[in-house]
Amino acid sequence: MPTLLGIHGSVTQPGRLHQALQLALQPTGNQWESVTTSLLHLGGHRISFADGRALSDYPDDTGAVVEQVLAADMYLIATPIFRASFTASLKNLLDLVPVEGLKGKVCGLVAMGATDHHYLAIDTQLRPVLAWFGVHLVPGGVYLQSRQFQDGKLADPDAIADLHSLANAVIALQRATAGNDETVGPPPLASG
Repeated sequence: MPTLLGIHGSVTQPGRLHQALQLALQPTGNQWESVTTSLLHLGGHRISFADGRALSDYPDDTGAVVEQVLAADMYLIATPIFRASFTASLKNLLDLVPVEGLKGKVCGLVAMGATDHHYLAIDTQLRPVLAWFGVHLVPGGVYLQSRQFQDGKLADPDAIADLHSLANAVIALQRATAGNDETVGPPPLASG
């Protein structure tokens, strides 16, 4: 049974973006049959700074968190945009993941910022990092803003529809590529 892992790339207390990611992980149709979901909030774990040690040498949750990431078949990664980039906590997690651990897996991206000025941050900064791993990225992503929320809940029906569309696309692409090495392509240059 394939697993869709939502990664909340922030260490702050879960808020609006976390709620939107939970919403995106709720099944919306038949394509969700036999798909399991889980949500990883980086702030809910003690994750060490990536310093090149073996995962087993970290004394905290680092190894278990990375194993959870590696065990998933597909991802929805959500990050706040801070100073025109994705979070350092998400970058640290990606620095801990071995390059071969994400190769050929499918991912959709969600970001949240205060204004439209930073909507390209996921395309110009996070996509290249994930491409380095050989991840299959769903074209487009979802960019959320504070004004789309009311009382901490996503209230914009178009944004909700976009989140569901993104999650459905991740599942569809994962099904199309699962077990088919021809669709994965050559190994990432980073793995050589």
